[in-house]
Amino acid sequence: MTALGVCRLVRKATMVAALGAAAVAAGWQDAAAQADDVIRIGIVSPNSGANARYGAFAQRGARLAADEINAAGGILGKKIQLFPGDSQCTPTEGVSATQRLIEQDKVQFIIGDVCSSVTLAMQPIVENRGVLLVNAASSNPDITYKAGVGGFKWTFRNYPTDEGRALQVLQYAVEQKKFAKFAVLSVDSDYGRGAINFTKKYLPRFKAEIVSEDYYKDKETDFRPVLTKIRRSDVHAIIMYGLADTTPIVARQMLETGMAGKVALVGNGEFTNPSTIKTAPSVFQGAVEAAAWLPEWDNPKSKAFIADYQKKYDNEVPNVHGYTHWETVRLIRAAMLKANSVKPDDVRTTLSSLTYEGVMGQVKFDDHNQGNLPMILIEIADGVPLIKGTYSSTIEYPK
Repeated sequence: MTALGVCRLVRKATMVAALGAAAVAAGWQDAAAQADDVIRIGIVSPNSGANARYGAFAQRGARLAADEINAAGGILGKKIQLFPGDSQCTPTEGVSATQRLIEQDKVQFIIGDVCSSVTLAMQPIVENRGVLLVNAASSNPDITYKAGVGGFKWTFRNYPTDEGRALQVLQYAVEQKKFAKFAVLSVDSDYGRGAINFTKKYLPRFKAEIVSEDYYKDKETDFRPVLTKIRRSDVHAIIMYGLADTTPIVARQMLETGMAGKVALVGNGEFTNPSTIKTAPSVFQGAVEAAAWLPEWDNPKSKAFIADYQKKYDNEVPNVHGYTHWETVRLIRAAMLKANSVKPDDVRTTLSSLTYEGVMGQVKFDDHNQGNLPMILIEIADGVPLIKGTYSSTIEYPK
């Protein structure tokens, strides 16, 4: 046999082995799902480190949903058992936690991380093992660019993306506020630059323009030169995707440079935080921000969730991650009931066509396994954040 023939045989054997491993993994997961008397769900989140408070909300929200479902009889005769995994908001720790959950705790489902870098690192792990990953908090668009028809069939996301947020803020600013000329002042990071890139992607749809573009470094404190330039450019609003600690500094310097009431703020930088608004109320008049969920959302289902959460957790008010992890456990339950199965492959197939009536509205997944989720638009009026309603937009994926 020639060397070329040997290489072909080796490649063929490798492919067969890989396919066989995937089949074995899927078969093992299905067998485990059927034989076990519980539904094993892993919750990967930053339970220690700088982002531990977000992980705590995520774990508590998921626990509330599991306890409610179990108290009502479980799912198809089985009870939910949750297994926490600590990512520490780093890809290496997130991968280790994912592997432990699969290999030691034998989970068939994982609800994934607050931190996008962790979720991106988890995707190939769950794909190889046939474990369903439903992300409930990461917002990097690349997660769903690579999911569904993008390649990773076992990854779904029940959370808005940075792209969706940028699109909906822009749409509201143009259609409702009648803004057409924008300046950019965003944090110099993947988040800040990414949100602006997505904004620019959709500008032609709304016949708006960006006339200047500036980015600031973490810990930067003097914005007067760039604000003076923006003031002279006759723009309607500044698009800012930035750091919560920086927003009050920018607001005070907008007040100093005479921009209050003349140039609005739109984007995301905790504009609607009451302590932030107090730094310069006139600057925040008309500011627009988008959120996946807020405790102030006036919806009976949302109010019931908050009441149940506070009853269970000593009157603590949940944040968005508490809500989204609670909702995602319930979403998985809905898919299992519709599939009449707790097999991961059956649940995965069902999620693709599921229409779920959630707290924020109707959720359906596109061919990239991204939930088309409504977002809340908030506008500040007379120092008070007012919810203007929910908005949905269609994402244009790269071809």
